[in-house]
Amino acid sequence: MSDAMDEYSETLEQDVREIRGALFDDTLAVLTAPEPLCVTGSQPVKNVVAEMVARRQAGALVVDDAGRLVGIFTERDVLLRVVGPGLDASRTPIAQVMTADPKALTLHDRVAYALHSMAVAGYRTVPIVDAAGRPTGVITATDVLRWLADLFPEAVLNLPPGDSIKNPGQMDAG
Repeated sequence: MSDAMDEYSETLEQDVREIRGALFDDTLAVLTAPEPLCVTGSQPVKNVVAEMVARRQAGALVVDDAGRLVGIFTERDVLLRVVGPGLDASRTPIAQVMTADPKALTLHDRVAYALHSMAVAGYRTVPIVDAAGRPTGVITATDVLRWLADLFPEAVLNLPPGDSIKNPGQMDAG
């Protein structure tokens, strides 16, 4: 085996060790969750959706008077619980169409656990809360996918073509 192949193999093995470590050790703190959009249950859907669009957020967290998480309202809820049934978004309070008592995680939870929770339950948006149950952030499936993709650009992007590629001898135009 050539020195170049030995060096490549060693680098690849190191990359795989780093990926394994990140998969088992990284917590949600590495995702830098954006500040959540928090609303009260009495706010009309129309206002909340306008704020979600303005802030480019996939959902809003519904909080009680003490600021503790009591619900979540997402893009999916707009479609399935408001538009689909034909509700009036300007008169429907968020509390009527939110998901009550959503699964929430903390910054100390591992990304792998969040990924598992999202996959098993079908969540695309998960609130992050502090010890008192007050929202501190929100993570989305996109955040987790970005983290995952960032783990191994060298290990994946520089792999030599193999038989698993559809047309290994043909240059792809995309």
